[in-house]
Amino acid sequence: MPDETETSFAPLYSRVMLKISGEALMGDQGFGLHPPTVERIAREVKSVHDLGVEICMVIGGGNIFRGLQGSAQGMERTTADYMGMLATVMNALAMQSALEGIGVFTRVISAITMNEVAEPYIRRRAVRHLEKKRVCIFAAGTGNPYFTTDTAATLRASEMNCQAIFKGTKVDGVYDKDPKKHADAKRYETVTYDEVLAQHLGVMDASAIALARENDLPIIVFSLDEPGGFKGILAGQGTYTRVS
Repeated sequence: MPDETETSFAPLYSRVMLKISGEALMGDQGFGLHPPTVERIAREVKSVHDLGVEICMVIGGGNIFRGLQGSAQGMERTTADYMGMLATVMNALAMQSALEGIGVFTRVISAITMNEVAEPYIRRRAVRHLEKKRVCIFAAGTGNPYFTTDTAATLRASEMNCQAIFKGTKVDGVYDKDPKKHADAKRYETVTYDEVLAQHLGVMDASAIALARENDLPIIVFSLDEPGGFKGILAGQGTYTRVS
């Protein structure tokens, strides 16, 4: 049964992109999927979905395979990147299973055709899924090597006319240096796209930041480990950094 507070405020955004890393799904493990962690994130998504917000998702594949790491170990870069894309499909299917297990209808939409497990990416069909309040999980990146899932998330968010990208991380915003290593690290309340690029703040890769800037798409960086953080930001609360 929905919480009574869920209808007590109008969410700041009606359609958003949630970008999370593959590493976010592995919990305290060093590799792979941690089902309780996947289920916890699914509940966070459901709490926002219950507000009527239309949600797109892109999940990285670094918990299973990262193309750049394979390339560094001597593997041909294009092949390594395609392997990384397949890892994102595995993560998308895991998230779909967790969401549908708690009553949220989803569609996994892949940039690489694999009809048995996911729909091919067709923009108009994806928009229709969102209008029907299905969570759309975009998998396999952009379908091209040399592009990260950060860029894929920004591209899909632009195509879907999302009002913001929510980047779930291990920390509650953007800092001038690593807050886990430096006690005096300063968190930014707001920061510009140009400052992120000039200071190498590591929010997303340069291609993703440039694309977000061109489309005037704000990026909200928040902690995925903070219970209720995703929903709280939509209510205008919580701790986060806004890149705009």
